[in-house]
Amino acid sequence: MDFVMDGLATGRAVRLLTVVDNYTRECLAIEVDSCLSSRRVTRVLEWVMEQRGAPEAIRCDNGPEFTSRHFLAWCEERRIGLVHIQPGRPMQNGHVESFNGRLRDECLNAHWFATLADARAKIEAWREEYNDERPHSSLDYRTPREFAAILEARERESLKGWAGQGYSNAVPLPHTPIPAQDGCTMTGLLKL
Repeated sequence: MDFVMDGLATGRAVRLLTVVDNYTRECLAIEVDSCLSSRRVTRVLEWVMEQRGAPEAIRCDNGPEFTSRHFLAWCEERRIGLVHIQPGRPMQNGHVESFNGRLRDECLNAHWFATLADARAKIEAWREEYNDERPHSSLDYRTPREFAAILEARERESLKGWAGQGYSNAVPLPHTPIPAQDGCTMTGLLKL
């Protein structure tokens, strides 16, 4: 995650929160407003998690929205790892920095935003085009959405393979006897 600044035709400042999946290169959200607090950041992340599930970790800078008590507690409650980059080292968050450069060059510098609603509509259209129509060399020339769909299909297939085969990730309690499998007994195993 990171923030980008721009402005409206009226001179009013606009902030954009960009959320990018490092693996699929998808832009999961771009929140556009004149002010984005840590509470607003967590609302955007809640929406992303409803769509995609919770991430293992979030990488961000040390801005006040990402170091506030509210944001830190929110991450801790959801058991999401928080990786703050070192101050002055934006390349430690290289994927989102690269994305933000594209966003600035291809959208923010190419459009004149009359109102906040106009900015939101044009930026969302650009985000959809980025995710759905642009192949990435790092994704074997697939779009981020195609790559994410392939990963989701593989995940479903691997889960389907485990279903109904007697496999379980459940661990027996210490006092629960483990049933013998393939003709082996516990006493036979102990003699080995």
